[in-house]
Amino acid sequence: MNHHPDPIVTTTQGAVRGLRRGDTTAFLNIPYAAPPRGADRFAPPRPHEPWDGVRDATAPGPNAPQSERRLGSVDMSPYFGLGWSRGEDYLTVNVWTPADGGGLPVMVFVHGGGFVAGSTRSALYDGSAFARDGVVLVTLNYRLGIAGFLDLPGAPRNRGLLDVVAALHWVQENITAFGGDPRNVTLFGQSAGATIVGGVLATPEAAGLFRRAIVQSGSGLGAFTTEQAARVTRAAAEALGVEPHADAFADVSDDRLVEAASRLAGIDLRTATHHDPLVGLSPFSLVLGIQPAASVTDGLGTDVDLLVGTNAEEGNLYLVPVDKYSTSTAGDVEDVAARSHPDPARLVETYRKARPGASFGELRSAILGDALFGAGSWALADAHVAQARSATYAYEFAWRSHALDGELGATHAMELPFVFDLAHSPWLHGPNALLGPDGPPADLAARTHEAWVRFAATGDPGWDPYDTERRATMRIDAEWAQADDPRGRERQAWSRPASTSARIPSRTP
Repeated sequence: MNHHPDPIVTTTQGAVRGLRRGDTTAFLNIPYAAPPRGADRFAPPRPHEPWDGVRDATAPGPNAPQSERRLGSVDMSPYFGLGWSRGEDYLTVNVWTPADGGGLPVMVFVHGGGFVAGSTRSALYDGSAFARDGVVLVTLNYRLGIAGFLDLPGAPRNRGLLDVVAALHWVQENITAFGGDPRNVTLFGQSAGATIVGGVLATPEAAGLFRRAIVQSGSGLGAFTTEQAARVTRAAAEALGVEPHADAFADVSDDRLVEAASRLAGIDLRTATHHDPLVGLSPFSLVLGIQPAASVTDGLGTDVDLLVGTNAEEGNLYLVPVDKYSTSTAGDVEDVAARSHPDPARLVETYRKARPGASFGELRSAILGDALFGAGSWALADAHVAQARSATYAYEFAWRSHALDGELGATHAMELPFVFDLAHSPWLHGPNALLGPDGPPADLAARTHEAWVRFAATGDPGWDPYDTERRATMRIDAEWAQADDPRGRERQAWSRPASTSARIPSRTP
């Protein structure tokens, strides 16, 4: 890279001009695939047309069509962003890189947002700290909602995941020019983005495109069956008054697709053989004939080092900000158990014994969090370690935010400001902000961020690997402490006997 104040890099599609800030350079809004317009919204991603001259890459670009999302009284705008920034050319990446250097580890981040929201514009995904610490950090937009994940006859499945794979191809072709090593790529994601990472791990076409993966609060058991997905497709077609086929959807505007997607919440996806892996939280997920954890059991993605973890109080985000936590009843606890487990009474009993003295809100949140993220993360870690061809590591992020009168706790998304080393940012602080009114421990962000960087660089985050004997897990809090199988009793309540394995929850009857 040259030392012009605004550096120019030539990609396979054309030249881009970035923005230099001190020792790091940011390149924003670089296309990795053609704009998904019209019928192309329901087609596989295609290469972007080349451009002449130098494309400005100093300002954020458009993002995927989406409706603005709010979660009760907590300010989640740093996470979801500010809604839809319009423009068709949104299949883009942002790249942060040190101003000098080459052959550096590369990290590619997939944002969360329930498969319907989020983007590279979200303030939490600023990659400056990664570039400062010698990593080339890439964030990407992918198709969301109906365009990204509705299972439509006449269209390929999981188009949002295909976008992520296309971005990984872009990284292979271009990242050397930004100082990165294409042979040392870590794919990481959070929430829906982490579930996508698990899906990419189990995608044969993605083999060789990345060397390591980090799954932050995702699930290796989070995919819908084809039968469940067909219910959502029927409902979407009815809401739009069109035939359930890609040709009919191709004529519908983005505005109408977004509006219809927001009306699909609350479809009952329980079938004779399967529960809803998202417990009603989103009508969109990956759609697979076999869950990612089962694909890994079959040997896919086993040459990739894996770091997988969850937060200690994942479920709080879906209860505390909407005043459902402190008002929880025994019936609410039984209801979430019934929606997510074949033997709800035994599940509730297990959680009561593991958490003596827990309130109904605490039990409800714990079961909800494990239904969404815990069980599927344990299944993915166990499947990966069983192959023993690469390293597996586990963590639990346990630092409690005092936001919302001290109740928000170590909830979903709480690790992100620490991973990106942004915990000092004033917009994350306040009584209704993610990190709450008081500051977290001074070195927590530095240590967390450093562990992620170290894993990307070396494949070792700095603690003992996970195996099915000890299940060593790093508990990340004011003090860091390694524990063996810290959630063992609850974990066992979700594991299925070998005869039904991780394969059953996803095969269409």
